[in-house]
Amino acid sequence: MKSCAEDNSLDARTLRRLQRNSFDYFVNEVNPANGLVLDKTASDWPASIAAVGMALTAYPVGVERGFIERSEAIDRTLATLRFLAASEQSDSPEATGYKGFYYHFLHMQTGRRAWRCELSSIDTALLIAGALAAGEYFDGDAADEVEIRALVKHLYERIDWAWMLHGGDTVCHGWKPESGFLAYRWEGYDEALILYLLALGSPTHPIDARCYDAWCNTYAWKSIYGIDLLYAGPLFIHQMSHIWCDMRGIRDQFMRKHDCDYFENSRRATLVQQQYAIHNPQGFKHSGALCWGISASDGPGTLTKKVNGVERVFYDYVARGAPYGPDDGTVAPWAVAASLCFAPEIVAPTITHMAALHVDVPNPYGFKASFNPVYREELDNGIGWVSPYHFGINEGPTVLMIENHRSQLIWRLMKKCSALRKGLAAAGFSGGWLEAHG
Repeated sequence: MKSCAEDNSLDARTLRRLQRNSFDYFVNEVNPANGLVLDKTASDWPASIAAVGMALTAYPVGVERGFIERSEAIDRTLATLRFLAASEQSDSPEATGYKGFYYHFLHMQTGRRAWRCELSSIDTALLIAGALAAGEYFDGDAADEVEIRALVKHLYERIDWAWMLHGGDTVCHGWKPESGFLAYRWEGYDEALILYLLALGSPTHPIDARCYDAWCNTYAWKSIYGIDLLYAGPLFIHQMSHIWCDMRGIRDQFMRKHDCDYFENSRRATLVQQQYAIHNPQGFKHSGALCWGISASDGPGTLTKKVNGVERVFYDYVARGAPYGPDDGTVAPWAVAASLCFAPEIVAPTITHMAALHVDVPNPYGFKASFNPVYREELDNGIGWVSPYHFGINEGPTVLMIENHRSQLIWRLMKKCSALRKGLAAAGFSGGWLEAHG
C-alpha cells in the first residue's frame, strides 16, 4: 500500500494555514438556519449541494484539528440534515428535490430550487457521501449523534438511484420538471465513480452491477508523455471520488486488466499535468515545473485578445484539461493542493511556490480559485488576472484531501461505511484494505 505521509519539503505551518483558511469558508459562507453553503462568494448567489456535502465532511476535520468544538460541529450537522430531511421532495419546479435527489443549486434562505437548474445525480452523490462521512464520525450514544445517524440513513435510503437510469445502463446527469431527463449520461471516466458506488450500495433502490460495467466500457486508456493512464483532462475528476474512498491497492476488473488502481491513476494524472506545463505547448511564460494545474475553474471571461502578438482565446468558468485543453493559461492552485496525497514530491514545492505568488493578494480562504498571468499581462503585479471569488467546491477538496494526506481521517471513516463497502463489492473491487477489513 502506498504511503500518504506528510512531505517534509512543505512547511507544516503553510499547510495548516492553507487548510484552516479553506475550512473557514464552511464556517462563514453558510446559512446557520439550514446549513446551506454558498456555491461562490458573489452577491445573491445560491447554495451548492455539493459544497454542502463537503461541509458535512469538513466539520469532523475541524473538530480533529481544533478549528471548531465538537458541539458546534454537531449543531451545524444537525441543522443541515434536518433541513434536507424536511424540505420539499416533489415534482414541483419550486421544490428542493425529488425522488431523494436534490437540485444542483438552492436558494440560500428558502432552500428551494434556484436558476431552473437540474436535479443533479452527481451533486446529490457528493452531498450524500458527505452525510455518510458525518454519520460515521458522530458515532456516540448521545441523542444528537443518534439523530445524525438516523437522518443520514433516511436521506440515503430514499434516493431512487434506479429511476435516474431512465431505462438505460448508465446514470443520467439529471432531470428537470419542465423537460424530463437530461440527454447526457455519466459515460467516460469522470467524477462519477462515487456516484456509481453509492448507487450500487443502496439497500433500497440500487442499480445493477451491469451499470458499472457499462460505465467502465466507455473508459479511454492513453499514453501521454510516456505515462500510461485512464485519461481525464481536468484534475478535479481525479480527486472528487477520492475524498471519500481510499482507492490505494483495491482494483476493479478494468484496473486489474491494466495492473493499476485508481489512486495510482490519479498520481499519474498529476504527473501528466506537471509534464504538460513543462512541455508548455501554448508557450505561456508562467508555465513550468512549479506553476501548473488546470481543472474546472473560474476564468477571465469569454473573449479573444491579442497578447504579445499572439491571438489568445480566454474562457469564463469551464472544465480546462491537460493535455488536450481547453487551456487559456488559467491555473487553479486549489486543484494542485487537492492532489497532495497523490504526488507530494511535485505538489509540495508547487504549493510553496504558489503561496509566495499570492502573498500580496487579499485572500481570506486560502488560495484564490484561479489566476491567469497571460490575461492583462501589462499589469506589473506578476500574477495577472485573479478570480475575485472563492468557491465551495474548491475549498472542500483543499481541506479534505489535505486531511487525507495528513491523517487519512475521511478514508478511515468511510472504510467503516457499509454502503460504500457494498458498492465496492458490487462493482467488483477486491484486494488491499477491502480484504484486510474482512
